[in-house]
Amino acid sequence: MTGGLEPTEAYDGSITVRLLDDTARAEEHGCGSYEEAIAVVKANQHDVTVAKIEDRDENVVFTSADMDIEDWERIWRQEKRRQSVHVEAYDCTYDSVSCFADDLCVQCEIDRVQDQY
Repeated sequence: MTGGLEPTEAYDGSITVRLLDDTARAEEHGCGSYEEAIAVVKANQHDVTVAKIEDRDENVVFTSADMDIEDWERIWRQEKRRQSVHVEAYDCTYDSVSCFADDLCVQCEIDRVQDQY
């Protein structure tokens, strides 16, 4: 038996920050989380030509040539927060995108009231 809860997410250092400079060699930093990668970019963004963050599948998810790290961080945090919100699946009869099990659209509310009588 384990002594506590097992972690639900493991960081293996597979998020990579690449710091590219026109005059020097490129540097790679293995990071254990996006927070760590963001901190590396922020610490080095003014000393390099381009800073990039690659995900675990080696896809470039951020490049300083296209966007400011603070803007990307804000969007990343919003998306992370959005994905962590659990909403019970509900199939609206009227295909309303704003209809949820705990917050029905007007038509579904009317149907529910009519079904009670």
